[in-house]
Amino acid sequence: MPEYQTVLYENLTPEIVRVRMNRPEARNAQDLRLTRDLNDAFDHANQDDLVKVIILSGEGPHFNSGHDMRGGTGLGFNDVRPIGTWANFDLEGAEGAMAKEEEIYLQMCRRWRNLPKPMIAEVQGKTIAGGLMLAWVCDIIIASEDAEFRDLVVGWGIPGVEYFAHPWEFGHRLARQMLYTGDWVSAQRAYDAGMVNEIVPREELSEYVENLARKIAEKPSFGLKITKEAVNQTQDAQGLWTAQQAVFIMHTLAHTHWREVSGAGIYMGDGAAPRPGGGARKAASAAN
Repeated sequence: MPEYQTVLYENLTPEIVRVRMNRPEARNAQDLRLTRDLNDAFDHANQDDLVKVIILSGEGPHFNSGHDMRGGTGLGFNDVRPIGTWANFDLEGAEGAMAKEEEIYLQMCRRWRNLPKPMIAEVQGKTIAGGLMLAWVCDIIIASEDAEFRDLVVGWGIPGVEYFAHPWEFGHRLARQMLYTGDWVSAQRAYDAGMVNEIVPREELSEYVENLARKIAEKPSFGLKITKEAVNQTQDAQGLWTAQQAVFIMHTLAHTHWREVSGAGIYMGDGAAPRPGGGARKAASAAN
């Protein structure tokens, strides 16, 4: 069993694994170590032939408060094992900055979304910006009644988070509204839009998710794998992956523009200034 600093890994049954983000003091904000630990935990579950279902949850009052722009883990981008062909994170200009976000956010989320085993997101409390991506890579999202969702990065001059799936998850009308305003989307409205599968009372959330996982785990692993692939391929045929790659270029342009006009760095783990509008302070306070 690998050792993890920021996640808890639990075999609920031989067929079901729970991966729990364990940074409650930071509202499970995603720093580089959490990214690495999640990737290693998902790999471990994926390589266990008995495991059929992975549950992703967060310790504490909230599922995830987004990217941790404070750094402070002692882990740099070059300490993270690449999972694709991207490297050269320290190059000047837009090249190194784009490589960082391509590797850690877009491609990592794409990789997790394509894991061959069904994943269930167990979502409570607040999910902000980058936290949305961690829920969206899962096949099924079960939310507590108090769950809320928000992407506020347009207020920082950025067209949504790196793994851009808003129109597919919310429909394009609600996606526009939530991005333009930065307002919260309730669990009920997310359910009505089709982003959330079920809403359950907070105190029943974990039990409900685990019972759902047991029902899924009754199916043959190969049937689950190819069914997941069928749905993923259908989404990609509808343009999801093509759109995400195009919007990521816009995302990179927005960061480059901000560095040009402000003189700040990229953010998160590089000791740079936060995004415009006091992003680090806003993200921290929004989850409290």
